Formats: sequence, C-alpha cells, structure tokens
Amino acid sequence: METVVLTIHLILALLMIGVVLLQRSEGGGLGMSGGGGGGVMTGRQAANALTKLTWILAAGFLVTSVTLTVLAAQKAGESSVLDRFTAPATTTDAPAADAPALPAPAIEVPPPASDAPVTPPPAN
Repeated sequence: METVVLTIHLILALLMIGVVLLQRSEGGGLGMSGGGGGGVMTGRQAANALTKLTWILAAGFLVTSVTLTVLAAQKAGESSVLDRFTAPATTTDAPAADAPALPAPAIEVPPPASDAPVTPPPAN
C-alpha cells in the first residue's frame, strides 16, 4: 500500500513540475512562447486549463503526502526512535567470590568541606 501511494506521489510531483514549467510567466513560459491567436485554445484558455490542472495536481500531492504520513505513523506504532537506544542495565549485585577485586584508586580526593573554591597545596 505504501509503495503504491509513494509511486503516485512521485508521479504527481513530476507532473506538477512539468505543468508549472508550461505555464506562461512574465518571460513567456516554455510551452506558450510565440505563436499566433489561431488554434484550438487561445492563450487565456490554455492558461486557465493549466491553472486548473495545477490545482488538481497540487490537491492530489497534498492528499498523498498526508496519506504517507498516516501510513508511516501507523507503521511506527507506539514506539519512539529513542526507545531503540536503551542504556545498558547496571547490576547492583555483589561481585562473585571468584572474581578478581578491582584495584583501589591511587589518589583519593576528599570533597571540599565548604563552598569555598579548592586551592592547590602550597609548594614546599
């Protein structure tokens, strides 16, 4: 289902690009440059038809965009992307009797006794 909607979405996008490029602009658009007033459709009628076609394609593009969003939300379910990255569980059990003991840190620094900044010891 998602593949079909995505294919329709891409086709609508390409068609909309083509129709917008065919429309007459101040510089005279790709498909409307030159030519006389004769023919099946006059310049104004062609502009109206291309404008209507642009609106139809834009509406279809919007509908397929919303449909793809809903399908992606249903596929995601209740989980979040952040749920995939869980922190490793920490164990509070005592180490086993046969496990080697961790060495004690070489230097232990006591926490400061007050809120005053810690100063280095004087050089002797």
